[in-house]
Amino acid sequence: METVFEYVGIQKSESLEEYTQNKLDKLERKYDFIVRAEVHFKKHENQDPKGHVCNIKVSVPGPQIFAQSNEESYEAAAAESVRDVEKQLEKLKAKMKTH
Repeated sequence: METVFEYVGIQKSESLEEYTQNKLDKLERKYDFIVRAEVHFKKHENQDPKGHVCNIKVSVPGPQIFAQSNEESYEAAAAESVRDVEKQLEKLKAKMKTH
């Protein structure tokens, strides 16, 4: 799976990329039909203490899967977005089995 990271208004973080990539790798092992993931991190200044936003867009056969979360840290936001993506992947996998 190809993973693209983008940072909007914040510094690039190798540790954040590694943390998120590890979570996405677990999804890829479970759902082998994932083609690509795009991860966007951005800061919303006016939403304290939250405001750390993570968007994840996953390309799979059919429509893309998208999740967004706004948490107190980028790691928490990434973990929440990955959980949301996993729920959607589980539904897609169940639908694929019936066809």
